[in-house]
Amino acid sequence: MKIGIDAIAFDVANIHLPIKTLAEARHIEPEKLEKGLGLIKMTLPDAHQDTVVFGANALTRLIEYHNIDLSEISRIYVGTESGIDNSKPVASFITALMEQKFGEDSLLYCDAVDFTFACIGAVDALQNCFDFIRLNPEKKAIVIASDIAKYDLGSTGEYTQGAGAVAMLVSANPKIIAFANEWTVSNKGVFDFFKPYRKVSKFLISGNDDNRPWFGNLESEIEIHKDQPVFDGQYSNQCYTDRTREAYFAFKKATGFEGSLYGSWSNIIMHLPYAFQGRRMLTEIFALDASEKTLSADENPSEYQTKLKELAKTDSYREFVKQKLQPAETASSLIGNLYTGSIFMGLLSALCDALHNNRDISGTKFGFLAYGSGSKSKVFEGEIQPEWKHAISKAKLFETLDNSTEINFDTYEKLHKKEQHFSVRSPKNEWVLDRIEQDNPNLIGARFYKWID
Repeated sequence: MKIGIDAIAFDVANIHLPIKTLAEARHIEPEKLEKGLGLIKMTLPDAHQDTVVFGANALTRLIEYHNIDLSEISRIYVGTESGIDNSKPVASFITALMEQKFGEDSLLYCDAVDFTFACIGAVDALQNCFDFIRLNPEKKAIVIASDIAKYDLGSTGEYTQGAGAVAMLVSANPKIIAFANEWTVSNKGVFDFFKPYRKVSKFLISGNDDNRPWFGNLESEIEIHKDQPVFDGQYSNQCYTDRTREAYFAFKKATGFEGSLYGSWSNIIMHLPYAFQGRRMLTEIFALDASEKTLSADENPSEYQTKLKELAKTDSYREFVKQKLQPAETASSLIGNLYTGSIFMGLLSALCDALHNNRDISGTKFGFLAYGSGSKSKVFEGEIQPEWKHAISKAKLFETLDNSTEINFDTYEKLHKKEQHFSVRSPKNEWVLDRIEQDNPNLIGARFYKWID
């Protein structure tokens, strides 16, 4: 029995800042970001958008484009690291909005939960749903990856920001891609990237040293949560490389594959914090798993790194990138980082690229190298199904990205600092954050959404 992704839809922020504009404002040579990292545009949420909005929009399109009967859906699982509540999951918000639009109690018997493990959370959700469908082949599930990648102004992660969601219908006998049963993992608990709660003395905020109540807070310390992470870029890159390498060779061993594993994949789909992250990180696997090995892990560390840099400039590696990596990079260049949605946007990008260029990829295998900081990698593979073209024909990925609205640097900073409270673009045929309750004591902080025709 085949199990995999039967349909896919997406929603991304429809406003963007050109990377060139950001580079010039930050006194960075634009070519370093454009040609070095593959960045062209950086999307960011408008005033009316958040993680729920993106996820709900993607799911609404999935339902409408593919005529999904909600009574057939047993699970709606969300992967995100941009949660808006410490108790109520994004999945709970989204199921309520679907019932608001498609009928009360239409998802009453549908399970809903969030998965959080940095950028790999939605992959975890997908694997969980595969196991569920394998035991219940007559049932269907939906996986949503919804995130907002936000970094501090002026930080080294600022130019990788992005926002959006991908929604996928998971079923037996899928139309797009069927996945093999073998998955491998590499996992270590490290601090390469994380979003901690930070504390500040109430005295520093209120000016009082007797711990008077401050906006309902009785504790002497105030906890502050920031959307922006604490991270070490170089260390995070090394963790990404190490976990991916370990999971890759574990997959090769588990499947008993002889020869170059990546050679059997027509496309390689990776988590892309920025468009060229995969090609910059994959040189080691390319060399170690080559049919004629040109690298040994036992070499002097300095010489080892030098050889990796030299390898990246060779014609063979450039051709490898062009054939197997580049199709998945295209959308990332125009969107930015989607955290949990990044790898699935890479899949959609590769599929739409093949459709646009009239390449028949039916029957070919895609390799997936997923990563989430903290840190964990999973490696798995899937086979493209005969009906893939029809199943993604309504996605209109690149047409949608071409319709994005450019903003100036001043507007970008105001939105980033939440100083602008009106939308750049007037919402149409989408969900919006309507209000956040401020008065009712039993609903303080509750977020309410509505559909705009």
